[in-house]
Amino acid sequence: MKILITGTNGQVGSCLVKILNQMPEIEFLAVGRDQLDITDPDAVNKLVSEFRPNAIINAAAHTAVDKAEQEVELSYAINRDGPQFLAQAANRVGAIILHISTDYVFAGDKVGEYVETDVVAPQGVYGQSKLAGELAVAAACPRHIILRTAWVFCETGNNFVKTMLRLAQTRDELGVVADQFGGPTYAGDIANALILMAKALHMGNNHYGIYHFAGLPHVSWHQFAMEIFAKAKKQDVLNKDVLVNGITSDQYPTPAKRPANSKLDCRKIEQSFGIKPCDWQAALNNLNNYA
Repeated sequence: MKILITGTNGQVGSCLVKILNQMPEIEFLAVGRDQLDITDPDAVNKLVSEFRPNAIINAAAHTAVDKAEQEVELSYAINRDGPQFLAQAANRVGAIILHISTDYVFAGDKVGEYVETDVVAPQGVYGQSKLAGELAVAAACPRHIILRTAWVFCETGNNFVKTMLRLAQTRDELGVVADQFGGPTYAGDIANALILMAKALHMGNNHYGIYHFAGLPHVSWHQFAMEIFAKAKKQDVLNKDVLVNGITSDQYPTPAKRPANSKLDCRKIEQSFGIKPCDWQAALNNLNNYA
């Protein structure tokens, strides 16, 4: 099996490379933005035609949620146009495309967990551009997987876990939002899910479409921070207590509105592929690697 991976500089992309390096049965080509500009259709077609993958996993995205409010054209170029070009190229060579999307496609005001068929209503440019990407991929290649996830973290890149550990080095007290809820998701588990799905589809599973994959149990950012610090102390990554005060979203204003509810229902992916939700608490057991 041959897999093309885009966005290798990001959290999920770097985890995909790490995992596939341990899987000699899969030939893969991993490219970052330096090797492939996904917003250039000619470059995309050339690479896909030459490599002829069985699957393309698109982990490239413009994920700077607040910057996206100003960088509208760039957001749509990377989050809609690039995925469309990749999906068109995949369709041309008979490949599957697996594309990562986000909880931000929803308004975040539902009571309970979001299922794949719930009405989408993104509240900002990031979510709107990601939704446009979902629609473009689905229209361009019938053999597609759109994997929505949330609250992504891992040892590389910028994420909430690394931010909390960094702030704890210099501060004894923090205010963290307590009225937004979701499922923290380890990027390595997202990468594993994508590879398992790609292999299953390659072997004849035909459950294409939209899936949710995120972590359980659902928590607030405040509860997530408390767990990070508790684990950090246990692992001797942190040698002091940090007081974490719960604050409201209004007390921490941002250019882009965050969903109050980012809880994703992950039953469909378990039924179709046997993939269970991410155990994010277990994923925090190696915080020494986050320094």
